[in-house]
Amino acid sequence: MSALPRNAQPIAPGVVRVIAPNPSPMTADGTNSYVVGTGPCAIIDPGVNDGDHLDALIAAAPGEIAAVLVTHAHPDHTGGARELGQRLDVPVVAHATPLRGVRDRDFFADRWLDDGQRLAFGDTTLEVLHTPGHTADHLCFFWREAGLLFAGDTVMADVTVVILGPDGGMSAYLDSLARLRQLPVERIAPGHGRMLDEAPAVLAQIVDHRLAREAQVRAALAEHAHVTADAIAERLYPDLDPRLRGMAAAQVESHLQRLAELGEARTQDEDSWQPIPR
Repeated sequence: MSALPRNAQPIAPGVVRVIAPNPSPMTADGTNSYVVGTGPCAIIDPGVNDGDHLDALIAAAPGEIAAVLVTHAHPDHTGGARELGQRLDVPVVAHATPLRGVRDRDFFADRWLDDGQRLAFGDTTLEVLHTPGHTADHLCFFWREAGLLFAGDTVMADVTVVILGPDGGMSAYLDSLARLRQLPVERIAPGHGRMLDEAPAVLAQIVDHRLAREAQVRAALAEHAHVTADAIAERLYPDLDPRLRGMAAAQVESHLQRLAELGEARTQDEDSWQPIPR
């Protein structure tokens, strides 16, 4: 194998990470793209359609690239997928669920993946896990023999995963996390940020954080005859970057929707919520 590109980093035997050049408050340093296998290989989440980035992914592969895998159809994960698939003449594969909100409107897959499928790339086998929550179409890929989970945006390092309607859902997200906790995951390769060791502790911390936030939303709801998600977000995130206030309110809204599913809350009008007495 030739020398790796400057921005490519081996993170495990048979896995190279190349960070896409799309840093932002929502994407951290950029989207993590992964080259998996020793030949044939797969590329997970090629990220943005940037020529240098796609060149680096191709150069980082130690053998033939057989497929482009997509965790979900958000533009920061799919932007380069079609171009890379065409350049390599390989299929782009994803889950079939169509998104209605934030999505890459130009993205389409050549093949659809179902939960439970196994994808073999030489000595590497990836298990396909449908993990809705961040989005309805979200997939994780689990390399069981290595204990390594390619988590997409189901898990992100050092930041909270955004749950945004109409495609995301907090109950679905918690269900997906519960499923992942049943698997022998040792390390997590997230969609954004650093590698995460001690996977069981990481997943437990995420669940604990979400349930603690849910309790805060429940308490705020109980204190008012009617209250908006914006008002609760202002209370829970007083020092938040103003650029992220709308997103924080959307996270509160996702918790309120979950409380409605649990029979604990209901909408009073278009914007406000009230608790349902028990």
